[in-house]
Amino acid sequence: MTDIPFGVTDWPDVPVTQHPGETGEALWRTRQFGSVRVRQVEYTPGYLADHWCRKGHILLVLEGELVTELADGRSFTMTPGMSYQVADEAEAHRSRTARGAKLFIVD
Repeated sequence: MTDIPFGVTDWPDVPVTQHPGETGEALWRTRQFGSVRVRQVEYTPGYLADHWCRKGHILLVLEGELVTELADGRSFTMTPGMSYQVADEAEAHRSRTARGAKLFIVD
């Protein structure tokens, strides 16, 4: 990461954008720093992503429970304090949650 001066983000002040899933929705609060996107994302209960993602991420679960499925059939259940990292074009993945989740994502 380069050319990002020190700054503070008060996440409740960042506008929310809504992104529907196959079921439920994702609520994104997004900051862009050059080519780096930083998000606080909330998935509503019953959320299932509407696509297999191939973008790289570093993701930290802040609240709730997140199930990340890989296209090869593996599945990982993550709870607060757990994270994953995956490179662009590595393993296709998608998210779902029965009870909702809040995440912090850098990509």
